[in-house]
Amino acid sequence: MKRKVRIANLGGARAYILHRPHPTVQALERQLRAIGLIVVQCWPELPAEAIAADFLFFDVDQGFDEQFPWRPGESPMPMIALIGSEAPGRIEWSLEAGAHAQLLKPVGDGGAYSALLLARLAFEARQSLSAQIADLRRRLDERQTVVRAVTLLAARGKGEAAAYDQLRQMAMAWQVSFEDAARRVVASHDRQED
Repeated sequence: MKRKVRIANLGGARAYILHRPHPTVQALERQLRAIGLIVVQCWPELPAEAIAADFLFFDVDQGFDEQFPWRPGESPMPMIALIGSEAPGRIEWSLEAGAHAQLLKPVGDGGAYSALLLARLAFEARQSLSAQIADLRRRLDERQTVVRAVTLLAARGKGEAAAYDQLRQMAMAWQVSFEDAARRVVASHDRQED
């Protein structure tokens, strides 16, 4: 699937840098401010207001799970890993934490803009996939309700095909979705059982 990538204007976006004081942070902050971002540095705690940030840069070398107030991989913003040591364990930790992009340390005079764009794109893709998965799970759960409704209608002496057609006709008559009609049939049956 090919989609058009839009290059966003990042002016006014808020970026938090979760990293101990270091020349790397100064270099990164210069780049981010030149792009037009509002930058907040913090270490070792991420302040509560950071939850509303547009981006989060975090130190992979000395970072730890408890710094983030969300579960690994469920950040509310794009996360960019600042990596100095390419030790496999630290890389694995950054991926599990949910890094959407990376920037190698020491940070020089470039790289922040592309990291921001890649992180945002990866973050949006992950959100889209999560929404699709949630929708598929919801629809799967609804299918179980449809099967139950068809089974209940078929138990009244009709075949499955006739019961399915009856449920479809009920949905049209009630002007609701097929799944909503199934829920009504099941709920009506459950009320009669009580």
